[in-house]
Amino acid sequence: MGTSPGAGNARTVTLRDVAQLAGVSIATASKALNGQPQVRAETRSRVIEAAERLSFSPNALAQGLIGQRTGTVGLLTSDLEGRFSIPILMGAEDAFGTGQTSVFLCDARGDAIRERHHLRALLSRRVDGLIVVGARPDARASLGRDLPIPVIYAYAPSDDPADLSLVTDNVAAGRMAVEHLLTCGRRRIAHISGDPTYGAAQDRARGALARLAEEGLELAGDQVWFGMWSEAWGRGATRMLLQRSPEVDAIFAGSDEIARGVLDVLHQEGIEVPAQVAVIGFDNWEILAANARPELTSIDANLQELGRAAALRVFDAIAGRETDEGTTRLPVKLVIRGSTIAQR
Repeated sequence: MGTSPGAGNARTVTLRDVAQLAGVSIATASKALNGQPQVRAETRSRVIEAAERLSFSPNALAQGLIGQRTGTVGLLTSDLEGRFSIPILMGAEDAFGTGQTSVFLCDARGDAIRERHHLRALLSRRVDGLIVVGARPDARASLGRDLPIPVIYAYAPSDDPADLSLVTDNVAAGRMAVEHLLTCGRRRIAHISGDPTYGAAQDRARGALARLAEEGLELAGDQVWFGMWSEAWGRGATRMLLQRSPEVDAIFAGSDEIARGVLDVLHQEGIEVPAQVAVIGFDNWEILAANARPELTSIDANLQELGRAAALRVFDAIAGRETDEGTTRLPVKLVIRGSTIAQR
């Protein structure tokens, strides 16, 4: 093991020191010194040069990896009260528990200054890695490339393509919803969704429209009904839809809250669900879906699995194993209940 040159009191040089000097992540430094082929030649040279300057011997890499770990990981969220971030955090914590890793949980409450404060606090505790969970499924500012630990973004992707982000595949979700309705024999399908500034709302609509186009079909009502993520909007949009397109036989709602509003109006109008109009929601929010009448078929965004996958990526990065860059979209799942297929 080497010591940092010029130090009054010799101290052990760790892989973290090498990574910081070379301007790369710890995982990249580990792969470069291990001779793994995924590292660019220029990056490998920079890491080796940094190791030589610090008198860090590649033979001491294993001890360096062990010495710089603390067995802790940070979870930095912007929406601890949100029902979307909590399943992600639960999935991540479950995975960390299996690896006997302690978790520091910090809520930035959507405040950039508070987020930087929490980040400094987590780094001062020498956490081995960090998962950043956004408040909404749209791109957020990267924490930067100069952090000495691996960072994984979950739910809200980083705006830096060099970062690894894990998100729900909302385009595939829209396709899945329409595919299910087509399988149920529906052909006059409408889509009522929420805030159009949400990328997720646009992606779900894009997937739905693409699947309809493959069947030579157009949306009932001739438009996506964008509005708000609320039951009130679901009710209002359904009334407008029925006036414009009374022959509609299925409605894909962009959230379970919207779907509950859709069901309210259909009941008020004496329209039987699913006999006359099938309804499918999104989120699989159990308290809404299971208590709807009939129970609501819904697309589950699989957020707990998203959190678990983020934790496993952190483990891989800490161990020096190859991790992806860019945005990875994880699959959703369909939960079928009585609002699309009559239950006996």
